[in-house]
Amino acid sequence: MEKRLPIFLLLTFVVLFGWMAFSRWLWPPPPPSAQPQTPPTQSAPVEPGRAGSTDAPIAQAPSASGAPVSGDARPDVTPRVEEAEERSLVLDLGKPGEPGSFRAVFSNRGARLVELRIGNYFVDETVKGDARLDWHNWTTILASTLSSGRETGSLSWRTIAGSDALRREPLENALWTMRELEDHTGVEFQLAPGLGVRFTKRVRFVPGTYRMEVDLELANEGLDTPAQKSSFVFRPAEVVPLESGDTFYQEPLAIAAGRPSDAKPFELADFAYQAPDPSGRVLKGSLDVPAEPLSYAGVNNKYFACLMRGADERGKASLVGAAWEHLRDDVFAAKGVEAASKSYRLLATDVLLSLEVPAKGQTAKFQYVVYAGPKDRELLKAEYADFDTLALHDLGFFSGIASLLVTVLRFFHSLVGNWGVAIILLTLSVRLILFPINRKSQTAMARYQKKMKRVQPELDAIKKKHADNPQALRQEQAKIMQREALFPPLGGCLPIFLQIPVFFGLFSALRTSLELRQAPFCLWMTDMAKPDRAMELGWQLPFGFHIEYLNVLPPLMVVLWVLQQWLMPKPADEQQAKMQKLMMFMPIMMGVFLYNYAAGLSLYMITQSLVGILETTWIKKIWPIDDTEKPPSTTGIFSRIAKLHEEQQKKLNERYKDKPGGDKPGGKKKPGKGK
Repeated sequence: MEKRLPIFLLLTFVVLFGWMAFSRWLWPPPPPSAQPQTPPTQSAPVEPGRAGSTDAPIAQAPSASGAPVSGDARPDVTPRVEEAEERSLVLDLGKPGEPGSFRAVFSNRGARLVELRIGNYFVDETVKGDARLDWHNWTTILASTLSSGRETGSLSWRTIAGSDALRREPLENALWTMRELEDHTGVEFQLAPGLGVRFTKRVRFVPGTYRMEVDLELANEGLDTPAQKSSFVFRPAEVVPLESGDTFYQEPLAIAAGRPSDAKPFELADFAYQAPDPSGRVLKGSLDVPAEPLSYAGVNNKYFACLMRGADERGKASLVGAAWEHLRDDVFAAKGVEAASKSYRLLATDVLLSLEVPAKGQTAKFQYVVYAGPKDRELLKAEYADFDTLALHDLGFFSGIASLLVTVLRFFHSLVGNWGVAIILLTLSVRLILFPINRKSQTAMARYQKKMKRVQPELDAIKKKHADNPQALRQEQAKIMQREALFPPLGGCLPIFLQIPVFFGLFSALRTSLELRQAPFCLWMTDMAKPDRAMELGWQLPFGFHIEYLNVLPPLMVVLWVLQQWLMPKPADEQQAKMQKLMMFMPIMMGVFLYNYAAGLSLYMITQSLVGILETTWIKKIWPIDDTEKPPSTTGIFSRIAKLHEEQQKKLNERYKDKPGGDKPGGKKKPGKGK
């Protein structure tokens, strides 16, 4: 078993790594409750909701004959207010380089937020100095594109079954009146279709934050009906651009989370998400969260998120469901046949609202908050405690160790001001902490190898003597192992087991940590969260493989890893020596896996290998490992196992000694007469 243990551990490591890295990419979760497909040319709203909804349809205005009417034949009840042409409003908010700095573009067509750029994060690491004042270089949080022939936009408010009687045309297509707020922090939209209800939507940016306050108002100016609940849909984010195109993190994600009560801890089980399906096999479905009511919903990419929640108790109570919809990216599809087949790569999230249409002469107001900013865990928790679930989801199974590593990296960065150096210091710290354990393990293994080398001739002689009797061979080998206490040290693999969580924790942290976004190290390595990209190649290889850049760190990591294996002491056992040779080639597979991963992880592995090589070639020379054999312990666990084995063997011998033919364990059956 000890001979197969190293290869077993390495294969386990590779399988676990491959599963974490590619499972969500290769097998995206199925839609929780997929609905029938909508033809791409339509813009029908997703209608999320709970089964058994009791929302009653709004009563239509009666005709002169007393019968209800529908469509454009419905008479005006209130004056219609709408603008004659489509226009845009641009708001420049805050001071560039500081939180709360936005450039927002609104359109009165559908009362949409067409574009939202954030002024303290930039498109790439090359943006420096005065270039950071240019909004063209700011990171886009929300965008607009052509999707199935229509222009997209966020913060849209729509009617669905039960509330369609309040409008003449879809609210997301109508021309609303639009005006800038007096304090220049937002915009107000109004629409009075002439059917008795006036719609008002007010969006206000809170200075110094990443927060938008969104108020929805329903004013009954002509319907002679009592106050009643009705369903609407609000879309907080329609197009969240891809931040990096990283295959190790699916983006964008449509997300939703529920909380049964403020007293119950918010668990990851209450979190639901939908990954993109570029093939467009299913276009829409529900985001079903186990807990109710809905806490928040939205869309996020690798580093930024747009999340909607209720601002007060009335707003929170109105959130009754969430859904996702795949959107076709017409611009991407126009690039070619292959792009067209993968064009449904955008995701929108819809929030189902149960709003009260008030009695005649009254107005109902509902307040919400939309967070549009970075996925910094501390910022998210400060904004809304439940948002921490999104950060935990990103960190994955090793969220605890990943959070600790990020904290340590922040500490080292505060000392040296360079994230690459901080990763190196983290690696050295891990090696230093594990050094006593590693040293003890190396000492135990060296003594085991020396003892194994001494008894190897005796073991070889036993193999020849009992070549035709495997059972006797095993018994004789067991006797020697018991006599010499020749058992592999239990702690031999302990340092490996202790480093695996660190590796995967750093893997998770580097995948989504905002601090490492555009964090430079040195030379051409300008972003520790991306491959180092030393040179553009653009190679198209057979079987569909494409190498866009030459990444230097992963091959260097493989070379050093193989060198470290080659410098390790050669085992005395022949089979273990073969295993060690085989393991020298396994890092090549890891290099292929990690070729397009974050440079920070390769830097961590390179530092690990360099320290291991230094330890083998220098530290062990000035501080040799004591491989002096120690007398076998009479109280240790292996001594107790040996005694138990000896007692069991005696019982077996007693059981078989009086049987005909002299049958004994490991012996040959004597020929007898008859049966």
